[in-house]
Amino acid sequence: MAREIATFDGLVLMRKDYRERDMLVKLLTDTYGKHMFFIRGARKRGFRLAAAILPFTSGRYTGSISEEGLSFINSAQEYRQFQSISQDIQLNAYATYILNLIDVAFPDGQAIPKWYQQAQWALKLIDDGFDPEIITNINEIQLLTVFGVAPYWESCVVCQRTDLPFDYSEKYGGLLCQQHWQLDPYRFHASQRAIYFLRQFSIVDLPKLHSIQLKPATKKELRRIIDQIYRDTVGVSLKSKKFIDHMADWDQILKPD
Repeated sequence: MAREIATFDGLVLMRKDYRERDMLVKLLTDTYGKHMFFIRGARKRGFRLAAAILPFTSGRYTGSISEEGLSFINSAQEYRQFQSISQDIQLNAYATYILNLIDVAFPDGQAIPKWYQQAQWALKLIDDGFDPEIITNINEIQLLTVFGVAPYWESCVVCQRTDLPFDYSEKYGGLLCQQHWQLDPYRFHASQRAIYFLRQFSIVDLPKLHSIQLKPATKKELRRIIDQIYRDTVGVSLKSKKFIDHMADWDQILKPD
């Protein structure tokens, strides 16, 4: 089994207890993609790498990378935890969902430097106070291509016109202009504002995102549209997404009269 000793940047995706004192920690790395690391003694009090393997922690690690099976971490430096995310249950939920989506979208061991950077920026923006729902929507839309769904957002899929109102059609895999709405009676009947943001989300570069605010009604509509695309076309259902859905119910229950 080939092993390589390397130093790499990584982001903690998940971790779980293993045996009595050990732990399995999955990292998304800048060079080697996703890898599961065996951390011996990680659950012992005073473990020297405890802070470096906390959830939502990013750092530079040195360890043994295995092409198959478990890898190992020997040391860590320059690591930091996204503090706001780790201390806020709502931010935590959205960040977890984004990382879960990336985790299921790619096989372990596949180098995905673009999505390593995307994950880092997504968590940074959420940690810095950007609307976590919007950051999540952007990642959901941009991951559709990875999941084998590539909605055509540029123009009408039939005539390529860009000067008429649009709607989204699952049947045609993209936008239909008003002239061709009759081709799909099951089109989404989305507002033009929602369509505008879906198109923008498909191309926005997170490092260049300075500010964005959406009305609650628009955010609710975007949630409905994206949920339907994922349910009907992608077929991915994650516990972290269900938790976010339940949080919306909490807001209604806890809302003062």
